[in-house]
Amino acid sequence: MALDSFSDQAFSRRAMRAELLDAETELRLAYAWRDERDEAALHRLIHAYMRLAISMASKFKRYGAPMGDLVQEASLGLMKAADKFDPDRGNRFSTYAVWWIKASIQDYVMRNWSMVRTGSTSSQKSLFFNMRRVQARLEREAVARGEKLDRHQMRQMVASEVGVPLHDVEMMEGRLSGSDYSLNATQSSDDEGREWIDALEDEGTQAADLVEMDKDTETLRSWLVKAMSDLNERERFIVRERKLRDDARTLESLGNELGLSKERVRQLEAAAFGKMRKSLETQSKEVHHFFA
Repeated sequence: MALDSFSDQAFSRRAMRAELLDAETELRLAYAWRDERDEAALHRLIHAYMRLAISMASKFKRYGAPMGDLVQEASLGLMKAADKFDPDRGNRFSTYAVWWIKASIQDYVMRNWSMVRTGSTSSQKSLFFNMRRVQARLEREAVARGEKLDRHQMRQMVASEVGVPLHDVEMMEGRLSGSDYSLNATQSSDDEGREWIDALEDEGTQAADLVEMDKDTETLRSWLVKAMSDLNERERFIVRERKLRDDARTLESLGNELGLSKERVRQLEAAAFGKMRKSLETQSKEVHHFFA
């Protein structure tokens, strides 16, 4: 239900002119979609309640997101609600859809509030969308009592009111009061100054680490080759088929091919691993002794 080909106002006018469904019609459409996957019924159900989605989207304009984007997210929530709605439970679709529409819009607002993700848990969402309102109310109540709350008292009261830990309030307050800055901005007013991104530590693997990793990998490979060479031909075959293939063979299939019982193949496999482990330990000790 993209809005690219319509202006926000034109889309809203169309939604407001949609039919109002009575409970019986709504239930029939819900059954048709759930049981028969009737797309016409789904379209009619969604179109009828698009005014609800637009109304809820308008309540989130204060967060600075484009109204068109908010309506799109509300539409997605409405469609999720239609897909998951169970008419057998006896609830009206509009009542059920409110939760999905609100959740979809809130997720979008929180994803786009800042380039730094604000949070996604239920407590963080509750704090994000209610903290300013709760703070304002607590301040009004304090003024009416003739009191003046300091920042610590306010944070404690907000945490208690919203039902979240104090450190969550402190973290959210800092994030909501901060601004986003480009990492490509210069550190000084000089146009030739270094950009902030140049001051970030490179988290990628360094060249020295890559060389060391390659050396360790080659050493381990040579140890494994030596350990495999210490096995007899049957043991090497079992190890290859059991551990070195993408689709490892079962003990039973190897037993059938070798004319052995499944238990005997398991014993041979265990013995081969024991020999390899002893070989690897010996080689490792020799290296440690050499560099000691």
